[in-house]
Amino acid sequence: MKLLITGGKGMLGRTLQNEFKDCEIVIADLPEADITDTAGFDAFLAQHKPDAVIHCAAMTAVDKCESEIEFAYKLNAFGTANVAAACNRHGVRLIAISTDYVFDGDSDRPYNEFDRATGGNTIYGKSKFAGEEAVRRHCPNHVICRISWLYGHGGPSFVHAMMSLADGTRPMLKVVADQHGNPTSTTAVARQLRNILAKPGLVGTFHLTCEGEATWFEFAQEIFRLAGKTQAVSPCTTDEFPRPAPRPKNSRLDKMMLRLAGLPPMPDWRDALAEFMKNEFPVSTSN
Repeated sequence: MKLLITGGKGMLGRTLQNEFKDCEIVIADLPEADITDTAGFDAFLAQHKPDAVIHCAAMTAVDKCESEIEFAYKLNAFGTANVAAACNRHGVRLIAISTDYVFDGDSDRPYNEFDRATGGNTIYGKSKFAGEEAVRRHCPNHVICRISWLYGHGGPSFVHAMMSLADGTRPMLKVVADQHGNPTSTTAVARQLRNILAKPGLVGTFHLTCEGEATWFEFAQEIFRLAGKTQAVSPCTTDEFPRPAPRPKNSRLDKMMLRLAGLPPMPDWRDALAEFMKNEFPVSTSN
């Protein structure tokens, strides 16, 4: 199989390259390809003729999106529309990566794929939802995969931030304990994407976060436990760390579509994190 990965140099893209070594990989990232260049990306796709496109390219700096609104929409909506339309014109299957931020985060239960998304309360979420709608409109042969609380080799991620902060210079770290989500490894996502790609007729929206849930505080505790670090952690509220973009209190995603499609479940977040920590921080985890 020949795969074209937009944003292939990013955290998820790097993992995809590693997990799909048995496939022919084409990286569509700057400067090789620009998804906001309509004709340029169309020509790039026509030249390489992949079997499928995994569309990872996006502006994911949530706070920066609030101050650079047009740029966020240029990448996440306009750029995604270009990718979707080009895939449709050339008969290429599209796997588009999206986010839990398309929901407002106010539900008291995990969101499933049939819950109504509106773009939530951030420019990031609104621009990504506009991208989702462009995929649905312009490329019928698509799968949209929503992920959240992502970490992977090389970062940047919450895991890498916590490990960096736990350098022995801080007696106590305050970590938010009133936001709930599914910590998810890029490896777990990549492995499930392989299952999806193996079903050529599969279409629709899928949630690909790890099973189980945690707060950022609980996530941090598990990181330090696996790393063998004695870093003290104190729970705090979202209000104690105001950000330009409001964070959803509930980022939990239910994987109903995986069950309906008969696909394997995602791994438990603790198991996925343990595998990641062993590989990413081998010196720390041996302490």
